[in-house]
Amino acid sequence: AAELGMPAVALTDACNFYGLVKFHKAALASGVKPIFGADLQVVDGPKDDEPFLLSLLVMNEEGYRNLTKLISRAFLEGQSLDGPRVHRAWIEEASGGLLALSGGLQGDVGHALLNDRVALAAERLQAWQRVFPDRYYLELQRTGREGEEDYLHAAVALATDHAVPVVATNDVRFISASEFEAHEARVCIAEHRVLGDPRRPRRYSEQQYLRSAEEMQELFSDIPEALENTVEIARRCNLEVQL
Repeated sequence: AAELGMPAVALTDACNFYGLVKFHKAALASGVKPIFGADLQVVDGPKDDEPFLLSLLVMNEEGYRNLTKLISRAFLEGQSLDGPRVHRAWIEEASGGLLALSGGLQGDVGHALLNDRVALAAERLQAWQRVFPDRYYLELQRTGREGEEDYLHAAVALATDHAVPVVATNDVRFISASEFEAHEARVCIAEHRVLGDPRRPRRYSEQQYLRSAEEMQELFSDIPEALENTVEIARRCNLEVQL
């Protein structure tokens, strides 16, 4: 990240903190500020079978403890055939010290916008704003995946109407574009599929590599506030890990 001109970088495990210690050491050794967090699969309640993505970033010690509780509770009480899930009510009980990213296309607001249900998207947005006052950001991504631009324009309009900040994120899955095929192979292994299966879902693109600061600036030159808010989020997240 330092070589790519970034003063800070966030790593979000899938409902886990497995990489936290190694990430913490590597980031500090490189002179990069580490931001810790987790990607959560969230459901509205125990009988809901349609999860959505919510990314939570740790702002301070309180947030670290709350996110640890949410991850633990997902494994203890939220297990499903597709892995651990977090109930919305649990997040409402443990939101202190955490900053929320909407999940982009895969978030509950994103789902509503993609289905042209703007009123529902606004309702969901306002609900999260109550849980995370001044700590909820609508994610914007440009990684060449279907529906991204339609979602982006709808999200920017929604953000303008409701005075909520937007932020450019990259949903990085591999370091360089040349690693895309290796990543696809890894996904197939995890899902017990073969690369040539025409029916397997294509959820990732070759553009999900770690872009440089300059590349991101060029990609989002038309929405400068989305880039400015990446710096603002980095400023707000200040956990000092005691090893």
